[in-house]
Amino acid sequence: MARTLTGVVSSDKRDKTITVMITSRETHPLYKKQYTITRKYTAHDEKNEAHEGDTVMIAETRPISKTKTWTLVKIVEKSRGKVELKEGVTEVESDEKKEK
Repeated sequence: MARTLTGVVSSDKRDKTITVMITSRETHPLYKKQYTITRKYTAHDEKNEAHEGDTVMIAETRPISKTKTWTLVKIVEKSRGKVELKEGVTEVESDEKKEK
């Protein structure tokens, strides 16, 4: 059985390739304090199904390229969209326009 991991797609800009971020909590062996570790894995996405923000499951496979040794198994949850802020407009500028 191949090893599987679940994480969030951080990039889908390359053709048939996604970058998946896996976060985990580990405990320091000496100080016993917990800390968060984030690792990035490059996975093969044959049909370009996964997009940024999706939660996906990836499985270990034979080396496909220099960095790709994982493949997309399934999309667990689709992203619900992203929030974009308008650039160039600050709160002060919008308040000044209202006063005039």
